[in-house]
Amino acid sequence: MPTLADVGKAAGVSRGTVSNVFNRPELVRPELRERVEAAARALGFGGPDPKGRLLRDGKFNAIGFMPPGAYAIAEVMRSPYGRELVLGASLACDEAGTTLSLVNGTDNTRFASIREALVDGFILGHSADIGLITSAQRRRLPFVILESDAGPDINSIKIDGRSGAVAAVRHLTELGHRHFGILSIRRTPGPPIVHMPGQAKRPLLAGFPLDDERLDGFKQGLAEANLSIDDVPIIETTPGDPSVGAVVFDNVPEATAILTMSDWQAITILDEAVRRGIEVPGHVSVIGFDGTAESARTTPPLTTIAHDVIGKGRLAARMVLDNEPPRQVVLAVELVVRASTAAPRAKIR
Repeated sequence: MPTLADVGKAAGVSRGTVSNVFNRPELVRPELRERVEAAARALGFGGPDPKGRLLRDGKFNAIGFMPPGAYAIAEVMRSPYGRELVLGASLACDEAGTTLSLVNGTDNTRFASIREALVDGFILGHSADIGLITSAQRRRLPFVILESDAGPDINSIKIDGRSGAVAAVRHLTELGHRHFGILSIRRTPGPPIVHMPGQAKRPLLAGFPLDDERLDGFKQGLAEANLSIDDVPIIETTPGDPSVGAVVFDNVPEATAILTMSDWQAITILDEAVRRGIEVPGHVSVIGFDGTAESARTTPPLTTIAHDVIGKGRLAARMVLDNEPPRQVVLAVELVVRASTAAPRAKIR
């Protein structure tokens, strides 16, 4: 393969001049630049090996995004929430002239990804995994943790999940609902796990503080209506599992309202209701969580607890790119009432 020196010899210039033509062309006179480019084309030289520049500069002009939970990149791209989060981060990277790299977050790859990813910083969705935080700190790269306050020395962005969950329950109880089902988020791959009332212990596999906060919010909202979360079936499921709708309707037929922890979960319930001929909200009300754009396009449009997901992704990327002193950001949420919730009416017999 031809080298910078070969091109310089053919063009009658120094190796440094050839390097400037490809890396800092504004420093080279136009006529000289054209001569070097012509010599490069004649030799079949497409430019310096980028690996050399990376080794020299120690910069990759990219930040890495690792999905929340033990999920692969494909799961992020299928998720309405994941797509909006990536979009927000991509917008910030585009503005900064840098690249966003998606980094696999599966159990078998995530620690190696942190060690080996060719990036200048990370957006980490694994808020509960202290090992990932330690790995990122060892590389001395800026990073931000999503959905957890990891302490005053670490950048973090989270939503007010507890108040959002309380608002969801209040909305439904004020409509008159007293029979609920809850969808919690399973952060590891696997089928839905059904936790029915009456079990001595109902340990959930949820690994994020946000999940616990929302369960606490559901508990508080139910208690305000003189109801107990201990009497409510909880189904733990990965957000987009297409089987969860059937699990809900088969195991919780008496519920007049379903509380979820993501819009994607709620959308799967709506899809199964259509398949079974169950009217929403006529026979069951469904409420989402996230406020993604897709939630407004469902049939019926989904009532949800909303926050600015795209803005969160953009902010996360900016915090990594700017590498400013650590700060902890809590984003507000709001109840967006649409057509998937209403007062309880007659149930299907």
